Amino acid sequence: MTKFGFNLASETHGPNELTEYARRAEDAGFDFAVISDHYHPWTRKQGNSPFVWGTIGAIAQQTEELELGTSVTCPTIRTHPAIAAQAAATAQVQMDGRFFFGVGTGERLNEHILGDPWPPFSVRLDMLEEALEVIRALWTGEMLTHHGEHYTVENAQLFTLPEELPPIHVSGLGPRAAKAAGRLGDGFIATSPDGELVNQFEKGGGDGPRYGGMMVSYAETDEQARNNAHEWWPNAGFKGGGQELPTPKHFEDALQSVTPEDIEDAVVTGPDPQPYIERIQKYLDAGFDHIYLQQTGANQEEAIEFFQQEVVSEFA
Repeated sequence: MTKFGFNLASETHGPNELTEYARRAEDAGFDFAVISDHYHPWTRKQGNSPFVWGTIGAIAQQTEELELGTSVTCPTIRTHPAIAAQAAATAQVQMDGRFFFGVGTGERLNEHILGDPWPPFSVRLDMLEEALEVIRALWTGEMLTHHGEHYTVENAQLFTLPEELPPIHVSGLGPRAAKAAGRLGDGFIATSPDGELVNQFEKGGGDGPRYGGMMVSYAETDEQARNNAHEWWPNAGFKGGGQELPTPKHFEDALQSVTPEDIEDAVVTGPDPQPYIERIQKYLDAGFDHIYLQQTGANQEEAIEFFQQEVVSEFA
């Protein structure tokens, strides 16, 4: 059964707005939401990046059935895995079992802020694997002392644990990461309708849910929708290397030549439901069973109603 979700973009909204959008998404009938875990927005225009765990606590108090997960947390550099384990366990308690822990290898934009080195992808993947070992060990509730290649934990024990542990879904934007997600995670998260990524996830041993993130821009006219996408999310048109840039200013400099037309392939735009329906079908054909929509721009409430009534309803 396909489930549909709404992306709560921490980069463009504050914690109170995100909490309200989560409540509205639940009221509209969405099955789940995802929320980004960033220290910086991609561009200064986006203008936000609240502490995700505080926002999750607020959402837990304002919703009753909506599932919620991070998309995604990097539990390796900025956030030590022992701290990430505690945060995710508490979130699952607050959400009454409706939380899932989305993780990935991160990007320099957020992870370099404490002065730690930004290693190459192969090292970051090794770090993620060890981090998940630490997290799962702490989730047993037993005392943990760990001296690994990347992490040290001394006499740590979690006392606030949920009755049911949250599933860990691993992000994979390329074949190697997707295969690792199958080996390391309980589910898979991707941002393009690429069936080969699903195949690699399965080759790695994955058989859990497959989350596909989809960029969208609803507005009353095609022109306004394209302009909103370009104004608020020009990084959708970025061609490679985004994981290496350190600040929003660097992204802005790299995106100066991006036009509204450049992001048309990455973002579905306009007031017509059909292009959204066709893009969702591509995700389904590729093997994804959880589809979440990220609305660019400020008109989140209108977009939530439009997508649920005019788009998601077509797949009921």
